[in-house]
Amino acid sequence: MRSFGKFYYFFELLETVLKIKALKGFKDILPDEVILWKYIEDAARDIFQRFNFSEIRLPILEKTDLFARSIGEATDIVEKEMYTFVDKQVTMRPEATASLIRAYIEHGLYVHKPVQRLFTIGPMFRHERPQKGRLRQFHQMDIEVLGSENPLVDAELMGMAAMLFTELNISVSLELNSLGCPQCRPPYRARLLSFIESRLDALCEDCRRRSTTNPLRILDCKKDHCRQQVEDAPSVLAHLCPDCDAHFQAVQNGLQHLDVDYSLNKFMVRGLDYYCRTTFEFVTSDLGAQSAVCAGGRYDGLIEKLGGPGKAGIGFAMGIERLVLLLQQQEKSAADPDLDLFVIGLGEEGGKLGYGLVHEMRKGRCRVTMDHEGRSLKSQMKQANKAGSRYVLIIGDNELASGKGILKNMATQQQQDVELDSSVLAERVSAS
Repeated sequence: MRSFGKFYYFFELLETVLKIKALKGFKDILPDEVILWKYIEDAARDIFQRFNFSEIRLPILEKTDLFARSIGEATDIVEKEMYTFVDKQVTMRPEATASLIRAYIEHGLYVHKPVQRLFTIGPMFRHERPQKGRLRQFHQMDIEVLGSENPLVDAELMGMAAMLFTELNISVSLELNSLGCPQCRPPYRARLLSFIESRLDALCEDCRRRSTTNPLRILDCKKDHCRQQVEDAPSVLAHLCPDCDAHFQAVQNGLQHLDVDYSLNKFMVRGLDYYCRTTFEFVTSDLGAQSAVCAGGRYDGLIEKLGGPGKAGIGFAMGIERLVLLLQQQEKSAADPDLDLFVIGLGEEGGKLGYGLVHEMRKGRCRVTMDHEGRSLKSQMKQANKAGSRYVLIIGDNELASGKGILKNMATQQQQDVELDSSVLAERVSAS
């Protein structure tokens, strides 16, 4: 018997080991959490529509070349992080801007409307180290304005993001910078490289590599010893050409006019090659080192680079997982919509009549359910209570004989007889 017990324990352990689990960096979003996701998405859609944005839905797979050309072949995303099917030369999108612009060009959206205001919500994919609020499959809201160079659009976009954070009751601060343009950035890049060369040996391996590919990224390194080395680095803001400087001043004036608080951050750069001029982040102190919950900026040359017209563009992305984390830290819970009615059909005939009533009431847009397992009245009342149903309808033999069921208000515990008619029931349960 003892050896049999060991044998049984071995197989029980083996079964546990062999259980199939979600891949590392991929997460199930369970029903209780989905309610919070929907709360965030509904709030976002409401605000985006107030600002006259239209939703666009994009495919997950794109040609690899789209991201290599837009993001930049020397970036960490393209070199290390993309999920690419090499044999087919297609990639699961690591971000949405390139896909959205591809659709903008392919369908000639600029012909129909000179300035397009578009947003999309969905999953993105990057093979990077999973951490708090960051996964390998993650979800973003991506918002873009295509076809306008006006700095007031930049300020309006940041004002819209600030409004969403306010309505979600999430505390953030806005940081602002300018990356200049193809005319004023090269001289600054040369000045920055000259500054970095004497400190190269003290920088991390990634920063040494970036010094030859994208030196601006060194300013954005999160490692403390690298940040100390670049504390006195020259600021791009001191090297802006007259046009970029005027644009940046107008953006700041626009933010002040909208009463949107901000601070300047000369170390803020973007990891993607296509950004220019305005760049911004909304940051929080509640998520540890990964403090950005929204990031974006201007990319005036990207549309043309991808084969479209010479149109300007600006946008931002907001990570939904991080918003959910912030709301959960506040112990915020979004209420599941109330269940209008729980129908209890006792016995075969009571269950049969209830089954039809439930279906008819659902046609009338009522939220109704019932038990199909033939449980006792007491057990079904517990189910109704747990489901948060506002009313319970009881149909037993007496109710079948009289043609009237017992409708119970779960909040007041009051009962009344009511005709077993779907339209009458719908009127009663929706009246309160």
